[in-house]
Amino acid sequence: MLNRERQPICKANADIKFYSEPLCAMCGARRCRCNSGAVRMTDLKLLSLDEEDLAILSAHLQDAVFKPVDADYSAKTGVFSIAVNRFVWEKAGERGGIFRRKKSFERRRAVLSVKRVRSVRSIGFTRGDREQVLNLLAVTFTRTGDGPEGRLDLVCADDATIALDVECIELQLADTGGAWETTSRPRHPGA
Repeated sequence: MLNRERQPICKANADIKFYSEPLCAMCGARRCRCNSGAVRMTDLKLLSLDEEDLAILSAHLQDAVFKPVDADYSAKTGVFSIAVNRFVWEKAGERGGIFRRKKSFERRRAVLSVKRVRSVRSIGFTRGDREQVLNLLAVTFTRTGDGPEGRLDLVCADDATIALDVECIELQLADTGGAWETTSRPRHPGA
């Protein structure tokens, strides 16, 4: 009989042997006891400081859904934030497990934070409506002068928009946990 035991991958603990476990972010082991406590990150964290970065951030936010009551603006600090349920487009092309008959997709809870905001306007929806759900289609930027200032638009379906007057582009998008499976994929007729 052949010995098919795998060699340990973790350099910190060569005497421990584990098999089909997640990879350690510090040493690359399948299951590590190097006391790093690190887990390979799968949560998305993006920072946007220019229009090129904004296009990437906008693509990750496409088809995110949120309620207007989940938006918050502090005029004192100049920060606008909104909690969204984003569709995970980066995994949309992957196949499900071998026992799944239907293709499944994923949504994750995330927070979009915009800094250096001067004012906020909402168009096409009621901000206090607790039941209304908006579908975010894109985040766009329109320069209003010679400098970096402009208007940042969170463009939603049904002609709804959140317009932010900003000093410059400075956005952060971060998954905050809470991932769940969904069988429906957003569709865009005519696209």
